[in-house]
Amino acid sequence: VQLVESGGSSVQAGGSLLLTCTTSEHPFRTIAWFRQAPGRNREGVAGIRSGGNTKYYADSMKGRFTISQGTAKDMLWLQMNNLKPEDTAIYYCAAEADDGVHGDNWNSPDAYNYWGQGTQVTVS
Repeated sequence: VQLVESGGSSVQAGGSLLLTCTTSEHPFRTIAWFRQAPGRNREGVAGIRSGGNTKYYADSMKGRFTISQGTAKDMLWLQMNNLKPEDTAIYYCAAEADDGVHGDNWNSPDAYNYWGQGTQVTVS
């Protein structure tokens, strides 16, 4: 199973980016975006349960970021608006197939089985 992120770029503060994650298969129950800035732990950005009815967001991203999933569930997007310099990080797509993710652990990297290589977002 492969997860491939794309869409990272350098933008000015206040700008927008759309990140895309493409999956080679879709046995997943939950798929999510994480990010990791230099010297910091990997943190959950947003997640979505298969079916799209349940979404999770980190508090600092609510209202600025939107997670969505393609109808075929082989694509995941993260629309990021009003970007800030503190959003600068490598953004990763992560997925899990064991139905072990819920509201209390969706932002824990340990809950996910599969990871992409990441895409760099730089906000200045």
